Amino acid sequence: YITKIKKILETVCHTCGLILADFNHTDWKAAVRMKDAKKRFEQIHRLSKGRKECVQGFVDDDGKSGKKPPHGGCGSQQPSSIKKEGLRLIATYKDKEGPDGSKMDVKAPITPQDALTIFKRLPDNTLQLLGLNADYARPEWMILTALPVPPPPVRPSVSVDGTGQGSRNEDDLTHKLGDILRANGRVQLCHQEGSAHHV
Repeated sequence: YITKIKKILETVCHTCGLILADFNHTDWKAAVRMKDAKKRFEQIHRLSKGRKECVQGFVDDDGKSGKKPPHGGCGSQQPSSIKKEGLRLIATYKDKEGPDGSKMDVKAPITPQDALTIFKRLPDNTLQLLGLNADYARPEWMILTALPVPPPPVRPSVSVDGTGQGSRNEDDLTHKLGDILRANGRVQLCHQEGSAHHV
């Protein structure tokens, strides 16, 4: 699902969860009218991908509020690009102020926890526009938060010699699940002891 996750992250605001596209654009109106959910998502993604901020209402010179886009964005800066590097997503923020006050490009990883937090903010009407079903296909369900473990009867023992006649042993899946549990225990122990984050 990583490609779909990347596309959704390029389409919505990372702070408020609203679609980044300009609702006053003529292509927006055509995209929203599309019946095919996949084509509608692709069009909305195309309109949102290059946007670097979640647009707020405009203010006229006299201080009064001007024409406000229908979605009323939060005004936060968005990544100018999100690249997939292996199984990681890297966001690039253009012209971000550095520690010395100069403008520079900043790269930051989007962790699974970050993506999960963003996806949980998405309102149901945004999901419907993106062609997702709020009841059966929420984007946060694409990210595993708990590992389902099959019960032992589903993991039958295997013969050690491969012939089916010799001694029996636990299957590879049981061994791998044990490795995961041991690694998880070590991570929790390091967290309690206050070890460095890279451990």
